[in-house]
Amino acid sequence: MSIDLCMGQCLNNLIGVFTIARSRFVPQRKESGKRLKINDQIRSAQVRLIDDEEGQLGVVSLLQAQDRAHDAGLDLVEVSPNSEPPVCKIMDYGKWKYAQKKKEQKAKSNTVKSELKGVRLRPKIDKHDLEIKNKKAIQFIGEGHKVQYTMIFRGREMAHKDLGYAIMNQIRDLMADIAKVEAPARFSGRRMTMVLAPDKS
Repeated sequence: MSIDLCMGQCLNNLIGVFTIARSRFVPQRKESGKRLKINDQIRSAQVRLIDDEEGQLGVVSLLQAQDRAHDAGLDLVEVSPNSEPPVCKIMDYGKWKYAQKKKEQKAKSNTVKSELKGVRLRPKIDKHDLEIKNKKAIQFIGEGHKVQYTMIFRGREMAHKDLGYAIMNQIRDLMADIAKVEAPARFSGRRMTMVLAPDKS
């Protein structure tokens, strides 16, 4: 056997080995949500049956339960597998799944994500402007968000920190019925900040 032929066979064998080793592993996909056994997937010999009008039919054989569901044009669904015997209900499984999905979507949409909203002030802010800023803050708090008031001091305004504290205290007292102070008024560089959070109590 020639060296070239021998090298060719060795290369083919090596490629075969790498091809086998390269086979992909595909993990099983996990289904989310409640998964119930229906119709032929139910294995228990006897079941406690509930009809499609919530009527308690007692303990019957699985075959009888499946026949009743078939006659009604509906599905036999195992709603309580851990009971002895398991509880099965005659229902439209597709319709039930659709209703469950809608319920989950509604619950998700009703969940409010709290954000930190910002309101900027100046130490010499006009009374009318302050009222507008506070109305916006009240709206944010009503929606379940936290509000951070930020007052910026420039130049000689730094000599009037007491004015800044007075405005922040005024805001705190105004919001006392709907908000609580999460972070009291304090200075950081040329900024004074205060954080209010919705008072759920």
